[in-house]
Amino acid sequence: MPGEPIPRPGRPVRGSETGRPLMAALDLLGRRWTLRVIWELRQGDVGFRELRRRCELMSSSVLATRLAELTEARIVETGGEGYRLTPLGERLLDALHPLEKWGLAWEKALRE
Repeated sequence: MPGEPIPRPGRPVRGSETGRPLMAALDLLGRRWTLRVIWELRQGDVGFRELRRRCELMSSSVLATRLAELTEARIVETGGEGYRLTPLGERLLDALHPLEKWGLAWEKALRE
């Protein structure tokens, strides 16, 4: 929802009245297009138009909102060539790689 505050540890979030850090992270990452934006920034700086193209032409307003949320969450920052992951965002990407491997194993299992 527009204007909805970004999830933060220590504040109530979806699934946790106490705002447990994992639940706050899952709430933030569960927002539409958020993971896709992070994934598309994995290779370095990307300008707004190119990022929008890579995200299969999501609306400009949704992309702007997600980038603002991820910037406020200190996962994304603006650089000389556009947007990029912060060191914290890089650590998040590292944490997502095992999930990517699991997804590939899941896909294989479902095909068998």
